[in-house]
Amino acid sequence: MNIEGKKIVLRAIERTDLQNLNSWANNPEIQYWLGGWHFPTNLNDQEKWFAGLSANSIHQRFAIDSPDLGMIGTANLVDIDWKNKNAFHGMLLGDKDIRGKGYGIDTVMAIMKYAFEELGLNRLDGSIIEYNVASYKLYVEKCGWKEEGRQRKWYFRKNQYWDRIIVGITKEDYFNQLQKNNYWDEEL
Repeated sequence: MNIEGKKIVLRAIERTDLQNLNSWANNPEIQYWLGGWHFPTNLNDQEKWFAGLSANSIHQRFAIDSPDLGMIGTANLVDIDWKNKNAFHGMLLGDKDIRGKGYGIDTVMAIMKYAFEELGLNRLDGSIIEYNVASYKLYVEKCGWKEEGRQRKWYFRKNQYWDRIIVGITKEDYFNQLQKNNYWDEEL
């Protein structure tokens, strides 16, 4: 089942996406903004990773597709805890030229709608590197997530340590955010 936003569609990652994924995984500028980190990878590494994806997994990964642009990034729900009804969410937008155009907001809103309204989850967690102000504004100021704490000097980038900002949103927060901004009823 594809997950539809207003501007994007979240769909399964296909083998034909691996070239883009490999390019993004090896792009230092993209990796600088993400919480995780990578060693240089090749297409063989991507193939092995792809072979391990499963529809029955507690780790769900999606391609972010724009009807006009094709695949523009990835989003995920990982470490899904079905008993306690929570998961960790992350997102990558591959091309810096698409940032600031509503694709990120639409992706986060679509992920939340799916997680809370379809999967029945009760909360989502995430983390942001302290210098990634754009992601902080996206999640906290535009999508209703709350800053729940910091882990000091967690990330090491460009010979400096940076705090890890812990963010989260509950199902209740999500529905309050929908009432506040009528996201699904308004045009982008």
